[in-house]
Amino acid sequence: MTIIKEETLFAEIDHLDDKGNGQAVILRESDRGSNPRKLRLTIPQTLKGESVQVVVEHPDKRRVKVMPEEILAASPERTDAPCPHFELCGGCVWQHWTYEGQLKYKTKQVKNALIREGLNPELVQDTIGMDNPWHYRNKMEFTFSPEGDVGQHEQGNFRKIIPLETCLIAGRNMVEGMLEVSKWVKEFGLNGYNKDAHEGLLRHLMVRESFATGEMMLALFATESPDGELASAVDNLVERITKKFPNVKSLLWLVNTDWGDRTQSEDTHLLAGRDFIYDEMAGYRYRLWFDTFFQTNPSQAKKLVELALEMGKPKEDEKMIDLFCGVGTFSLPFAARVKELAGIEIVETSIESAKRNAIDNDLHNTTFLARDARRGLDEMHDHFGFADILLIDPPRSGAGGKVMRRIGRSKPKRIVYVSCNPDTFATDVTELLPFGYTLQTVQPVDLFPHTVHVESVALLVMGGTDR
Repeated sequence: MTIIKEETLFAEIDHLDDKGNGQAVILRESDRGSNPRKLRLTIPQTLKGESVQVVVEHPDKRRVKVMPEEILAASPERTDAPCPHFELCGGCVWQHWTYEGQLKYKTKQVKNALIREGLNPELVQDTIGMDNPWHYRNKMEFTFSPEGDVGQHEQGNFRKIIPLETCLIAGRNMVEGMLEVSKWVKEFGLNGYNKDAHEGLLRHLMVRESFATGEMMLALFATESPDGELASAVDNLVERITKKFPNVKSLLWLVNTDWGDRTQSEDTHLLAGRDFIYDEMAGYRYRLWFDTFFQTNPSQAKKLVELALEMGKPKEDEKMIDLFCGVGTFSLPFAARVKELAGIEIVETSIESAKRNAIDNDLHNTTFLARDARRGLDEMHDHFGFADILLIDPPRSGAGGKVMRRIGRSKPKRIVYVSCNPDTFATDVTELLPFGYTLQTVQPVDLFPHTVHVESVALLVMGGTDR
């Protein structure tokens, strides 16, 4: 029989980590009578400056993650989380924090990133938030438990699924669609996928909705095809979804037998409608497939586009390159305002989508290339020429020094940097300074309320003046 040693401790939250969890340090006496040793605590759902009580198992360890037992002295920015799943679900981490507090913290995040790289934090504007920071997501990926429950992973526990009755960050119609699929799974006694045993039927449910057109997509990821013994159950799903949700224009069954826990498809079955939905942003229409990357907060993404246009100041006689262009979220609005635009993106399906989206929007001055950023820039410079404006929207890992130095050597007049990671943004910017660029302004935008993530749009100009 194992005896679990536990101890009640009192801690004060010193700061938050990069996942939004409170951090505290407790000094404890050393068994050897030397200097006190540190017990570092990670305490989710707490805020800086709060005093908390925790019960720690194995307090002799150096690092422990533990939920707060009691908030002894609460932050003035603490609020009641409205979601009934908040304490367990890993989808949101900051529902216990006032929205104003979240926005101030995100502004500080971006400023601190600049400070660490020796850049001027005064260039950072206050974060632009949402009037209503709820039900903002137009895409959600839910996971099935082995028992067939639909939900999200538990905070810090990839193996456990929290069944959901609601979701306060997803669009309301998306939640209704998720609940209907959940009901169907239970009625037919279908099971979910067991990640440890690598067996079971249902893996994920992806729901996409266009807030502009009202069209919705439901995509089920499973380990078997929707025929044979499953045919009658799948026919029932099609009937109930098409009857209850006429706005579902795409109902998909995607076979995925890979051990990796990703929403990918080896064989796609169209159950009803078409294999894509239409969405609109900033006056432009886009086709979205199940694997299309598109901003998941449309109202705030529109602000990103508006800011990029405002900073970039595109002119009719200018050439532009959109690096990491995706399906053309920024490409199309800029293409309507410049002489020529070239988009570069490593994902071939996104490039095909960008080409179709340009045609759908009657834009014929675009060139799109499926290449990695470095080779794509070199190839575009050879065939397209050098750009007056360059927009860069890299992944969280940033563009990297080699890409940024290539950009610097090509000397665009203006560079618009759209960032989803303040740290990699600041590092990338420093690579441009030796080439004569000046960082003019940084505008954070909150696309993911109640999470740690913050986007920003920044302008760099050659020579320190906006030409």
